[in-house]
Order: sequence, then C-alpha cells, then structure tokens
Amino acid sequence: MNQLLDTPIEFLKGVGPQRAALLQTELGIFTFNDLLQHYPFRYLDRSTYHKIKDLPYVDNYVQIKGVIQSIKEIGTGRGKKMFARFSDETGSIDLVWFQGFQWIKPNLKLNTEYQVFGRAKIYGSSWNIPHPELTLLSEITNKSGLQAFYNSTEKLNAKGLHSKGIEKLVGTLLPQLQGKLSENLPDWMIQEQHLFSREKALFAIHLPDSEQIASKARFRLKFEELFFLQLEMLLRKESTGKKLKGYVFNEVGNQFTEFYEKHLPFPLTNAQKRVIKEIRKDFLTGKHMNRLLQGDVGSGKTLVALLTMLIGIGNGFQAAIMAPTEILANQHFIAIKDFLSKMNINVGLLTGSTKKKERAIIHEQLLNGEMDILVGTHALLEDVVQFKNLGIVVIDEQHRFGVAQRAKMWRKNVNPPHVLIMTATPIPRTLAMTFYGDLDVSVIDELPPGRKPISTIHKFESYRVRLFGFMKEQIALGRQIYVVYPLIKESESLDFNNLMDGYEAISRSFPKPQYQVSIVHGQMRPEDKDFEMQRFIKGETHIMVATTVIEVGVNVPNASVMVIESAERFGLSQLHQLRGRVGRGAEKSYCILMTGDKISKESMKRMETMVHSNDGFEISEVDLQLRGPGDLMGTQQSGVLDLKISNLARDGQIVTLAREAAKKLLEEDPNLTLPANQSLKEAIRTILKKKPNWGRIA
Repeated sequence: MNQLLDTPIEFLKGVGPQRAALLQTELGIFTFNDLLQHYPFRYLDRSTYHKIKDLPYVDNYVQIKGVIQSIKEIGTGRGKKMFARFSDETGSIDLVWFQGFQWIKPNLKLNTEYQVFGRAKIYGSSWNIPHPELTLLSEITNKSGLQAFYNSTEKLNAKGLHSKGIEKLVGTLLPQLQGKLSENLPDWMIQEQHLFSREKALFAIHLPDSEQIASKARFRLKFEELFFLQLEMLLRKESTGKKLKGYVFNEVGNQFTEFYEKHLPFPLTNAQKRVIKEIRKDFLTGKHMNRLLQGDVGSGKTLVALLTMLIGIGNGFQAAIMAPTEILANQHFIAIKDFLSKMNINVGLLTGSTKKKERAIIHEQLLNGEMDILVGTHALLEDVVQFKNLGIVVIDEQHRFGVAQRAKMWRKNVNPPHVLIMTATPIPRTLAMTFYGDLDVSVIDELPPGRKPISTIHKFESYRVRLFGFMKEQIALGRQIYVVYPLIKESESLDFNNLMDGYEAISRSFPKPQYQVSIVHGQMRPEDKDFEMQRFIKGETHIMVATTVIEVGVNVPNASVMVIESAERFGLSQLHQLRGRVGRGAEKSYCILMTGDKISKESMKRMETMVHSNDGFEISEVDLQLRGPGDLMGTQQSGVLDLKISNLARDGQIVTLAREAAKKLLEEDPNLTLPANQSLKEAIRTILKKKPNWGRIA
C-alpha cells in the first residue's frame, strides 16, 4: 500500500510532468499521499439551485442548472469577449469570459444540462456571471451537494489546477485507493476516542456526505496527526534519556548551602522551591537534564538559574549562562556578581565587545578551572572557548538562538552538560506540549511577595498633552520613564511615530537642564549604547527613549512608567515583555499604550487584553489565538511542525487527548513490541527518520 501512496504525482491521470513540477514547487505535492493530505479548507453546500428569475435578489454566489443555447464572441484583440446564453425554465442569463475562452469554447456543449456556479453581476441593464464554473450534470461525482475547496496558487490556476482542478485530481485518485488504505492506530484507541477508520476519514474529508461527516473526518485526522507528533516527542525524550549519560551531582555543595543560608536576598517563593527540587532530582538520576523553565516577567528565574549553577560548582563543575543580546548578558553578569559579592566565586563575561586581552584571561581561567561561571552571548559558541569541566549550561530566551548554534554548547565537554532553558515568554500549554514535548517543563507560576500589579492604560493621540503632564508628575516624584518606539527611522510605507522624531519631541517638551533624556537603539555602537544605559541605571537621566532593545534584561527598580508608542505595531508577547521592565521597585507602576485613532479589531483586542490582564500565561493564550503557533514560537522553530490539518491555536483539546493516548500507549507497550502496534511502530519509524532530534539540541 505504501508503494501506491509513494507513487510520484506525475503518474496520476490528468497530471503529467509539467503539472507535477508546478504541484511540487507551489504546494509541495510530490506523491499520491501528498495529494491525499492536501485537505479542503472549506465546503460549500451545492445542494441548492437558484432560478434565473431570482438571481437579482441573491447577494452571494449562486448555483443554477440549465442548458447553453448559443455561444458568440464579441470584439477584437485584447477587448475580445465570449458570451454563452444560458437558460432554465424561468429565464436566461449570459455567461461571460474575458480570457481563456479559446480553450473553453471547444469543450462547451449546446442543449446539454450543466451546473453553473459563480457570482451574478449586473452589467448595463442585464445580468451575467463572469468566468463561471461549469460542470456537466452527468459528471457530478459528489451527490451530497457539499463541494470541497482547496488551496491553490496563481501559477496553478493558469494550468487549470484551481480548486476545481485539484478536486478533479482527488476524484481520480480516491477510487484507486478503495480498500487499500491500511489502519495505523490500534483498535482500542479508535474505539476509546470514537474515531472513524483511517480510510473512511480520508474519503470523507474529500467527499463528505454532510457537514457532520466532514467534522468527524477532520477530528480523526487531527487526532492522528497530533497523536503521532506527541508520540514522537515522548519517544525522543525517552531515547535521549537512555542514550545520553548525565553528570551526577550527588551533593548540594558548600557554595549552594552558603548562599542559601547567608546571602539569599529574599525568601524563595514556593514555586521557586518546587522548581529547584525538580532540577535537583534530575541531577541525581545519572541522565542528562534537558529542562525548560517557564516564568513570567519578574518571577525570579535568574535566581533559580544561579542556585542551579551553584549545585554544579559544588560538585566540581563549571557553569555557563548564554543570552541572546549583550544588554541581557550584561544584566545577568551584574545580577550574578551582585548576588555572589560576598562569596569566593569567579564570574566572567564574554561578549562580542570583550577586549582581546580580557578574552585571553577568560580563556586561560576556563581551561585551568579558575573560572566558575561564564556569562555571555553567542561568543560562548566559538570553538576557541573551551572549559575544563563544563557541567551546566543555562540558555536564556533560547528561541533567539538557532538550533545549530545551541548544539555547539553540547560539545564543550566529553558528555553534554546539563541544560536549563529559560524563557520569560509564557508558552500556552498546547505549544509547550508540542514544541517542547521532549523536554521536562518547570513553571514558576507566582511572583515574589511585595510586587505590585502594573496599571495598564490604552490611550489615543489626543491624550498626548496629558501624557506629558503625567510624565512630569512622575519625574517630580523621583521616578524614571521608558518611552519605546517600534521604528528607528521614518518609513514611507508605515504611518507610525518613529524613534528619532519622538526623541526630538520629548527633548522639546522636557528641556535641559531640568530634564535629562537618553536614547538607545540597535544601530548605536555598543559602547555608546552601554554609556546611555548606565546613565539611566544610575538615575542620571529621567527618560529613556528606546526601541525594543530594552525588551529583556534591563532592571531599573526606580523606573515606574513604560510608555509604548504605536503599540498596535507590537505583538502581545512583546507588549507584555516591555511592560515587565517596570514594576520592579516598591512604587506604583504604569504602562501606557499609545495608538493611532484608527486601529484594527485585532489590535484593539491586544490593547484590551493588556489593560485587563497582568497574567503572562493568560496573555499567551490570547496571543496564540491571534497570531498562530508559527509566529508565536519564532522562525527558529520552523521545521518542527508540518501540520496538514491541525491548528494548535484551535485544537488544544485534541492535543491533550492525543498526548494522553500516547502516554497510555507507551505505559502499556514502551518499546512498541505488541503485534497490535506494529503498523503504528512502522509509521513512527518513518516519521523519526525524516526529522532531526530537536530535543537533543535544545
């Protein structure tokens, strides 16, 4: 059966080499199986026929049946048109073609019943249907009246492979597969989940008898797709655990104990304690740790990471923490140095700005073991950076690193070091199970005591004068303010405030010497950027005008106001990250979202979500609904998913069902050795061959 499904698409009747090449490049359809999995995106009820006399009262697509009485061509050259007079028992209407009729005309039959589908329009004083879809009544295959619509492209349309053309190809393929599509899920699972058989689902998705049948077919195919995805993740996780030895950290260590008992800046939350226990348990198993640490902005992930690294150091190993930007790396370095100021632990910083002389010292200390913790950016990935005994790596905001880049950290020791991945971007549960299903996941789901919720306000441009007045009031109270813009320079195609114009306007409204204004953006030289950042951190400037370079890693407790200009230009996750730059001190903090007067419904939904919620996980769920999983996880994750029919934004319940089914299967048959699971085992083996092991290089 697999041989038939693997047949190149060019050998399907009606395709051939030219059309096959287009199907491959435009839609990724290479085989019969690819065409079978090119599912309809919607259906139209074609069971209803309109009468020609009623067409002026139908404000949508119409369907009529009747006969072509006459055909004529009018005009010359590019202005040439073809008209076909089409009639039923109630009247007549013109079918009109402005192009392509030289191929259409020879196939039209007079006085033969057709089904005509299209949008009726009035031209002059008469009604017509331009470029209608015509089907001989005798050739209609789907008697249910539900017509499937398929995605196509302009190039395919030009070759007759529009939705109707693809529907015809599917209609040619399906009879060849009758009785030949083998099942790939065990019987108990099909019965437990009340699923269609695989063959019934595949036939019903393309040729449904009703919308209810189509819905059941979609559920079966979505469940199957998500089940194999979850099974793949769980098998990879188990395989990685068996194959990769992990360094055993038997002791908590003197360094951890001293810091915890004498230098802990504030009591840990119960969530932080729970996560540390989970990590500690990993260190004792002898397996390689590959753990994702989720936590909202300000939840105390850095402190958990430090305690984790101290356990490694207490067991004779070195630790590293890698961040995506110099600003964030510097922030981690300063925070960790401050935490450990009263302890004899050597902490280094390695970024693209590190001087050659300083690099030489760091390299030497790493090799001789004098360097305990190295904080850095992509510079840590360089081959020249070698450790004496690297045991734990913390990767912050890992989605900003490419897979191949992260994999380099694995080669810094004989056995791969333990990996703790941190993200301040709360990930919806369905995405965590899917993108990180082969990782262990820890969540810090509470904020340290004393942190006050941030008041978020959405305002339009008319609020500008009052906004500047409010900013002056806050500065008079001794507070500092961020003003963030989406753009650095004016864009001709985007009508949004930009950084430079904003900086000039703020400088005019907040003149020297009473007010000091900083500016920071990604195109500045690192030393200039750092100079301005330090001025703000020291309280020497009142307002920092910036782009999103301050999205992560900037910790100024005295900053109590975040103004986000053109907030409609930002995604929810980014807005939440930016808001998290304030609210770090004891004072009441504010986030003010400034937008244009006219914004889209989606943008308004984002603003309303921000105003009503400070919960990053709640916000991430809304973000998933608005943006979809691909955008949410970032382009670095492309290739992880190849979903043909499922949508993680809408199918969260099915994801959960599929994962529970996969877990149950592996509990009963961990090696898939039972006879009933052999077809399933073969299917998952094929999937695993085609994909890289993302878990191994997280």
